[in-house]
Amino acid sequence: MRGMTHSTAIDGTDIALFTDLYELTMADAYLSSGHDAAATFSLFVRRLPTRRNYLIACGLEQVLTYLENLTFSAGDLAYLRDLGRFSEDFLERLSRLRFTGDVDAVPEGTPVFANEPILEVTAPIAEAQIAETFIMNQVTLQTVLASKAARIVDAAAGRPVIDFGARRMHGLDAAATGARAFHIAGVAGTSNVLAARRFGLPAMGTMGHSFIQSYGSELDAFRAFVKRFPDTVLLVDTYDTLAGIDNVIALAKEMKGEFRVAGVRIDSGDLGGLAMAARRKLDAAGLQAVRIILSSGLDEYKVADLVASGVPVDGFGVGTAMGVSDDAPGIDIAYKLCAYDGRGRTKLSAEKPVLPGRKQVFRSLCDGVMTGDVIARAGEEGDGRALLVPVMRDGHRIAGASPDIGAVRARAEAARDTLPAEIRAIAPAARPYPVVVSQALADDHRAVMEECAGGLTRAASAARGRT
Repeated sequence: MRGMTHSTAIDGTDIALFTDLYELTMADAYLSSGHDAAATFSLFVRRLPTRRNYLIACGLEQVLTYLENLTFSAGDLAYLRDLGRFSEDFLERLSRLRFTGDVDAVPEGTPVFANEPILEVTAPIAEAQIAETFIMNQVTLQTVLASKAARIVDAAAGRPVIDFGARRMHGLDAAATGARAFHIAGVAGTSNVLAARRFGLPAMGTMGHSFIQSYGSELDAFRAFVKRFPDTVLLVDTYDTLAGIDNVIALAKEMKGEFRVAGVRIDSGDLGGLAMAARRKLDAAGLQAVRIILSSGLDEYKVADLVASGVPVDGFGVGTAMGVSDDAPGIDIAYKLCAYDGRGRTKLSAEKPVLPGRKQVFRSLCDGVMTGDVIARAGEEGDGRALLVPVMRDGHRIAGASPDIGAVRARAEAARDTLPAEIRAIAPAARPYPVVVSQALADDHRAVMEECAGGLTRAASAARGRT
C-alpha cells in the first residue's frame, strides 16, 4: 500500500498518522459541518493505581515537539486517500494543518493526583482532537515509568539505581523515552546507549555472563576485561559467586598497584547473604574500595528489604520490574473535552466526571510539606502555588518551557521532597492526599450537568412528540 514506511523510532517529528482512526473521522465531520471553534481538552488521571499514592507527571517535552511539528506528508495523505473514507476537501485541509493552539501544563517531575489536569490543550477542535492519541500515549508511558522509578530510587535510600531494562521493555520507544523518565525520577544512568545519546543521560553498564563463559576460566575472563577496562565492575556470579570474589582478590594480588576495579556485581541467588559474605572477603583482602552492585529481579520492595536488612550494597541495577512498571503498568488517564466555543462541557457518564472549562490547580504547603490541592477555574484566585503554567502559545513553545534534563531532574527531586512522608512511602497511605474542587468550579460543573440533563429531557420530549 502507498505511504508505507519502516521507521522504528518515534521522536514526535514525523508521525501525524500516530492517531486513532476516529480522531480523523471526527475531524472530517467537524470541518465539513463548519464546527471548528476553539475547544479545550483536559488530560488527567481519573484514579490512582491501588499501589500508588501519587504520580510523577512526565512526557511533556515529547508532546510539545509533536505539536510543533504536526504536519501530514504527501505519503500520509496518499494513504488516507486509499482508505476511501475521507473527503478530498478534508485531505486538502490536512495538507495545510498545523497546530495553532495553546498548552498549559504542570512542569515535568511534578507530583500529581487524581482528577488534576496534567495539561490542557486549547485549539480549533480538529487540531486538538487529532493530537489526542499521541498526547495520551507519551504522557501515560512516561508518567507510569517515572512514578515507578521514583519509588525504587526512594527505596534505595541514596544508593544509585541504574536502568537495565531496555531488553525487556515494550519496544524501542518505551525503552528510549522510559530511560528519560527514569532519569527525571532520580535514576543515576542507563545501559541504553541510544537513550543516553538522545537525551543526554549518563551511559552506564558492567559486563555480561557471555564474556565470562567464552573464556577457559573466570579468572582469564577477568584478566582480559580488566586489561581493556581497568576501572570496571566485574560480574562474579556466572559459576559460583564467592569463588568469583576469590578470583577478583587473586587478580588484585596479581596486579598489585595497577588494580583499579571499581566494583563487583551479583546477579543471582541470595543477594543479601552473598553481598554480606562478599563484603567480608573483600575487606579482609584490603579491597574496601571495591563496591558491591546488586541486580536480578529487583523492585522497590526487594530494594527496601535489602536496605533495611543492612546489606552492604552500594548500588542497584534494576530491569524488568521498573521497565514495565509491573505492579501498575497502566493508569486510568483521560483526554476529555471540557470547553467548546467558550462554554463549559462535561459528561454524564457514570463514574467518569469531566470538570468543565479551563482550570488551575493550587497547591498549599506548610513548613515545606504539601498539605492539599484545590482544582479551580482558570483565572480564580487561590491559596498556594499555581501548578499549571503556559508552555505553548499559538503553536509555538514558550521560552523556558523546555529546561535541560538536569534541571527537570533537580526540580522533580525538590518536588518529591515536599510530599508528606506517608504519601511518599511505598506502602499505600491510610488516607489519600487531600484534593478538593473549588466552590466556583463545583458550581460551574453542576450548572453544566443540569444543562446537559435538560437537553436530554427536551430531546426525549421531542422524540415522543414525533411518535
